[in-house]
Amino acid sequence: MSSRTVVRGGLVITASDEIHADVLIEDGRVAALAATGTQSADAFTAERTIDARGKYVIPGGVDGHTHMEMPFGGTYAADTFETGTRAAAWGGTTTIVDFAIQSVGRSLREGLDAWHAKAEGNCAIDYGFHMIVSDVNQETLKEMDLLVEEGVTSFKQFMAYPGVFYSDDGQILRAMQRAAENGGLIMMHAENGIAIDVLVEQALARGETDPRFHGEVRKALLEAEATHRAIRLAQVAGAPLYVVHVSATEAVAELTRARDEGLNVFGETCPQYLFLSTDNLAEPDFEGAKYVCSTPLRPREHQAALWRGLRTNDLQVVSTDHCPFCFSGQKELGRGDFSKIPNGMPGVENRMDLLHQAVVDGHIGRRRWIEIACATPARMFGLYPKKGTIAPGADADIVVYDPHAEQVISAETHHMNVDYSAYEGKRVTGRVETVLSRGEPVVTEREYTGRKGHGVYTPRSTCQYLN
Repeated sequence: MSSRTVVRGGLVITASDEIHADVLIEDGRVAALAATGTQSADAFTAERTIDARGKYVIPGGVDGHTHMEMPFGGTYAADTFETGTRAAAWGGTTTIVDFAIQSVGRSLREGLDAWHAKAEGNCAIDYGFHMIVSDVNQETLKEMDLLVEEGVTSFKQFMAYPGVFYSDDGQILRAMQRAAENGGLIMMHAENGIAIDVLVEQALARGETDPRFHGEVRKALLEAEATHRAIRLAQVAGAPLYVVHVSATEAVAELTRARDEGLNVFGETCPQYLFLSTDNLAEPDFEGAKYVCSTPLRPREHQAALWRGLRTNDLQVVSTDHCPFCFSGQKELGRGDFSKIPNGMPGVENRMDLLHQAVVDGHIGRRRWIEIACATPARMFGLYPKKGTIAPGADADIVVYDPHAEQVISAETHHMNVDYSAYEGKRVTGRVETVLSRGEPVVTEREYTGRKGHGVYTPRSTCQYLN
């Protein structure tokens, strides 16, 4: 039996268009769109009708950077695939791409299998995986080819965290050369981790142990230097490069220069860098630990360069880097030593709303909102047009969004499995009302109607931006 749903009367917003249209969904996919009030739209019949008058109808968000159940610093990210994907759905995100981790001395396959086991049967929304490559060797390089063939088409490397995830320039170059051959996309955590470790050691020796020093030792110049180096290594290898969680004016300048040279270089930033700053890291009584993430929060004056980069397309994507650790018992591991505070912040539930607030505030337009949060991440990671748009044939991942509703972000009302909100008390305009994943209601008029196991693993094609 086929199932049909009609979403009627809303303003359908995609990266390219805005139109008052009715959307016909059949068997989990978008079957047709027709301008509201026309004969074509009136002819749509369905078992379920969703009234979207006065609301936006937007594609479900695609969050290309999450870390559910990630081990870090002797503990684990607080969100499981079940709690994290449920929270994502509440926030209007219907696809995540999480990171499977290769342990040093182990194969890529072993890491990927472990993450499949964590996620399978537990997700409320669809998901894919990137692969963190921690140990570049001949076997790893061969495995990269196999993973690309089966839909894991992006590989993350770290210029930070010596002794954990760190790759040296030679290992990075080898992986980039392999990606140039197999069509994979190298994602880079660009910070000079060797230099940062020296600065950490020196700061602690001086007795500088508070959370704010996390931001001071991870200098913007060391993010910019690593970004520059990653760009040039990718250029030597003839490979595309995607720089994750760009936070600093100087790093944006490196990306802008590379893109002006015509290189296949892409940049992502995150809501925490757009809305928070070192003022948060400096909050008293160890409260600043809530805001410890890497790259770190920067002084507020860096925000203008990030917004400008998003408007000029020198930054293309806003993801969350969602990696939540509870303040109680997890962030507190770093009391007396900022270097032991687990790095990461919650945010998968807040991204779509914060970016809508950016529309309200005049930083970006409505279509750009959808572009940076839905369409571009889907294209970047080989999911478009299945994900990231509302068009015939696309998965019916659809959000009915009330642009006028006001809300206050708070840990008391969020659905992430973490005991604080990075945006506690922030007032925003706009709120998710109803969420469909492949045509199935996950959130219905602000009630959760989804289930774990609805979300399925989604293999990806290669990056759709490569020239």
